[in-house]
Amino acid sequence: MGDRVDLGNSGYGTHFKRIGEQFGPFDLAVLECGQYNEKWAFVHSFPEDTVKAASDLRAKCILPVHQSRFLLAQHNWFELPERVTALAEANKLPVLTLLIGEKVKLDNLLRQSFYQWWKDIQ
Repeated sequence: MGDRVDLGNSGYGTHFKRIGEQFGPFDLAVLECGQYNEKWAFVHSFPEDTVKAASDLRAKCILPVHQSRFLLAQHNWFELPERVTALAEANKLPVLTLLIGEKVKLDNLLRQSFYQWWKDIQ
């Protein structure tokens, strides 16, 4: 499958760049991106932070997690996948937008396409 990094809950910081320099590049970055709020900036990433972290990590592909599952913050449920996908595409970074329970083949990341499911249920 290649190299993968999974960083769980984390706000953006310089640690992403250090990890990317020391251990990158990565085929896949599994990054927290959801339930964000200015007050929680150190534990929950905004979409812009998630894409910047992926870039700092030198990731070839991003899987945003902790989004559109449970409502903890005040942002719109569909705001996150829309923003993170647009930002990732603008940075030519493939993003995996999985439905709950959807499978992904880790040995074939860049040849898969994922449906933007949130557009049909808004």
